[in-house]
Amino acid sequence: MENHISGTGLKRLFLAMGCILLAAAVYGQAGGAAQENSTGTVFSPAPENGRDSENRELPRSFRGISLGMDLDALKDALTRDSYFHFRGDRDVSFLPNREQTLIDTVGFSFIRRAYFQLRDGAVFIMAFTLDPNLIDHYSVFTAFTQKYGEPEQLDPKQAVWVSGTTRVSIERPLTVKYIDMPVFNDIIEESSVRESGEVYLRQEFLDGF
Repeated sequence: MENHISGTGLKRLFLAMGCILLAAAVYGQAGGAAQENSTGTVFSPAPENGRDSENRELPRSFRGISLGMDLDALKDALTRDSYFHFRGDRDVSFLPNREQTLIDTVGFSFIRRAYFQLRDGAVFIMAFTLDPNLIDHYSVFTAFTQKYGEPEQLDPKQAVWVSGTTRVSIERPLTVKYIDMPVFNDIIEESSVRESGEVYLRQEFLDGF
């Protein structure tokens, strides 16, 4: 009788162990698939608009105002848009270097203020300072990540997205800035050349003593 009970218990033990091993194998496969799916969702999001996050095109316009727009078109767009209190030439300043122009205008509702910098008659920087009482930083950041993926740079001061031609940043407390990178890089290069020339002239002057 004892042998019979022991044999039955042994069979049950082997059966239970087999079920445990089978469950573990199934769970491991499912867990691996879930981990892979989770990784794809969190770190390589598929934007809702179908853009490839690895080869996405960042926006170069906001409310019909775009990088590369000329001064007259910009003034017309600001005049027609109810989110801006554009006062015409009173908001336009002409900078001394290479025909650069700055427009600084007050906004309404979600937009507190807007800045536009033009070089050779075309917009290459535009910045929109938003009202944090009406829209929060997290909402703006989430909207960008859903459309354009995770930012290339993220720190307490700003989140930055960069493509071949465009740099977009969300800067704290809450300013969204667009930069035309080819124009901006030209300015940086010219600035470096100018500084090198000034250093050379300064050294040449000092060598005269």
